Amino acid sequence: MKNILILEDDLKMASELKLFLNNNGFDTKVLNDGGELLSMDLKDFSLYLLDINVPTVNGIEVCKKIRETNSLSPILMLTAYSAVHHKVQALNFGADDYLVKPFHLDELLARVKALLRRSSRAVREEEDIIYKVDDLAVNVTEMKVQRGSKVIELTPKEYKLLELLAKARGRTVSKQVISEEVWDINFETGTNTIEVYINFLRTKIDKGFETKLIHTRPGYGYYLKKI
Repeated sequence: MKNILILEDDLKMASELKLFLNNNGFDTKVLNDGGELLSMDLKDFSLYLLDINVPTVNGIEVCKKIRETNSLSPILMLTAYSAVHHKVQALNFGADDYLVKPFHLDELLARVKALLRRSSRAVREEEDIIYKVDDLAVNVTEMKVQRGSKVIELTPKEYKLLELLAKARGRTVSKQVISEEVWDINFETGTNTIEVYINFLRTKIDKGFETKLIHTRPGYGYYLKKI
């Protein structure tokens, strides 16, 4: 369940927002003071609804503080101020959207859902894709390889071959597939290029480690697995 923090000093409105969002499947927490919000972990919530005119620390300053430690959770400003400079200030400090009071609750819900959809995509994009085999980690997002505490430097072809084996998750990858995926050519039985690169990888990945991860399946191909 997505959790939403509501910063609103109008107790009646805060209660209405909480009830409405709870009824639409969200878990909500209400605060009436900006300073109280800043005393909390600012990464705890999926989305923030911030009124600007609240006691102690105003909503725009709260927005700025949230963005210093939390770049992903959407921030929707709720305020009676309709002046352009207030909107610009809020957006410049990291707010994602701006809704002027009075507003329809259905519009609020639509904007909340849209912001959460965008946020979910952003989280997925930020997360690194990492394939792990025993103590070997192949970070596809950053194209980095590490075994235990050792960072392993690979050439582009070596990396591409290792990534192909890692993505197979222990299944055997044929020489034909390796040739097509790594060298973009049809496999020729007379060449030993693949064997040469497999040996390069074994030297860099397995040498010095008790557990060997790169294996040959004679007549079929190669696989990456702890045995």
